[in-house]
Amino acid sequence: MKSAVIAFPGSNRDRDMIAALTSISGTAPNVVWHKETNLPDVDLIVIPGGFSYGDYLRAGAIAARSPIMGEIKAAAARGVRVLGVCNGFQILTENGLLPGVLMRNASLLFVCREVKLEVVNNRTPFTGGYEKGQVLRCPVAHHDGNYFADPDTLKAIEDNDQVAFRYAEGTNPNGSIHDIAGVTNRAGNVLGLMPHPENLIEAAHGGTDGRALFASALEIAA
Repeated sequence: MKSAVIAFPGSNRDRDMIAALTSISGTAPNVVWHKETNLPDVDLIVIPGGFSYGDYLRAGAIAARSPIMGEIKAAAARGVRVLGVCNGFQILTENGLLPGVLMRNASLLFVCREVKLEVVNNRTPFTGGYEKGQVLRCPVAHHDGNYFADPDTLKAIEDNDQVAFRYAEGTNPNGSIHDIAGVTNRAGNVLGLMPHPENLIEAAHGGTDGRALFASALEIAA
């Protein structure tokens, strides 16, 4: 499957994502600048982490209005897989592709450490390589990762099985409601998560717990 990585001014995890996708698929992804208005023909679009536009206004708020986002929204409606990690998750919520918002961490501090994630729904295109209830190691690095949704939205997310990952074993680093670390859209082809699975895909990283997410999204045997 072919993939693309979207780059914004302030992205700083795009190279990590490119390296991860290349390592797993054997083919380098297309790199698309945010001002483009056309997407290449791909099966997976990834919005990486970083600090698009320096997180001015709100994290992801300006990037969510970049020209390429209209094309991403249309692609998602066609069933193309879209993955947003950290700042990418923030951009997807600001753009309306995912429900909820990402607020300032409850501690008001930037958090950079390893957490544990429970796989809540393994029936998405991104989580099929895991077992339901499996606990993974994964690093986080964010200042605005506190996931929140109003009661009606939260109920809908839970009822529709849109929670893909929760922080496990008391490792919630940001105060996210219901320990939510990652959610999908109703169709399941758009996933946003705050942790960085691209930074735990090789033995040199200290583990490979994140590898199956990309292998699943790309339909490659892990």
